[in-house]
Amino acid sequence: MESQEEKIEKFARMAVPTVVAVGLGGAGCNVITWIKDKGITGGKLVAVNTDATHLRITKADKRILIGEKLTRGLGSGGYPDVGEKALYESANEVVYELSKSNIIFMVAGMGGGTGTGSIVGLADVLRKKFAGNPMAPLICGVVTLPFEVETARMAAAKKGLSRLKAACDTVVVIDNNRLVKVAGNLPFREALGVANTTVGKFVKGITETITTASLINLDYADLKAIMSGSGIASIGIGEGSGENRIENAVDKALNGRLLDIEDVTKAQGLLIHVSGGEDLTLGEVNRAAEIMKRSLPPKVKIIWGARVDNELQGAVSVMAVVTGVESAFLSKNQKHIGPFKFR
Repeated sequence: MESQEEKIEKFARMAVPTVVAVGLGGAGCNVITWIKDKGITGGKLVAVNTDATHLRITKADKRILIGEKLTRGLGSGGYPDVGEKALYESANEVVYELSKSNIIFMVAGMGGGTGTGSIVGLADVLRKKFAGNPMAPLICGVVTLPFEVETARMAAAKKGLSRLKAACDTVVVIDNNRLVKVAGNLPFREALGVANTTVGKFVKGITETITTASLINLDYADLKAIMSGSGIASIGIGEGSGENRIENAVDKALNGRLLDIEDVTKAQGLLIHVSGGEDLTLGEVNRAAEIMKRSLPPKVKIIWGARVDNELQGAVSVMAVVTGVESAFLSKNQKHIGPFKFR
């Protein structure tokens, strides 16, 4: 007969959620490379692209070239419908890598061809595959939006995001236009890297706090409750050091959100994740949660996690994810550029 210790060990192994992050298209694959370089515990990294040249230099646990017959490894030419068809052509191979996961993070840059088309296609395939299944994985899109001056890309991004929102449990959205406010004084290359770094920190932080022993673990059931069917989510990350480091980090996370929200009082949930060195205290973690919930409705569901990160000696990092919000990007009318006027 199986002993209690053996039962506990068996069920503990079974209870650990399996997490896969899949990057689609150039921007998505760049994020996967960033996470791979930093290292991740408890998560599998998959890179998907129509561009064989870019895929060759992408770092991941598994790389998949999609749409071999359609694009011959030359990319989608910036056409989302080509990216979507490419995903459908190779859907079985991609889904095989994700099918045993409890949490699937799909990462892409919206507005281009492969990322926009394939992430929508993959979300559609997964939604149909797990329809009516009570054990369906949590499907979370994590996407970036183009700059407003990229008119054609903005239109494609808006259409793609609307479809993605309908197919995913939640979609974390980062608007590159907010970089002007958050990272406007940084060098161009470094500023563009802020969005990729934010996406990478989000996926890495959530994955490791769920799958490995942490100061305060995030519970998978709570994460699913706060993200299932919650639509659009906004994220902000802030770091602080020295005196009042938690207050400073929280302020940066709340005021540096990379998405315009129409009305934060309509939010459904708040996910708080705090990282710090060995000197991180429970009081600091609790204070971060108390400060954040002041600006949200009293009935909002809050979950929080905290872990020790040896790279943050003397500093703290706070991540805030607000779910169930309304995006100004989806609600506003598309801007059209008129004729130039010269004096």
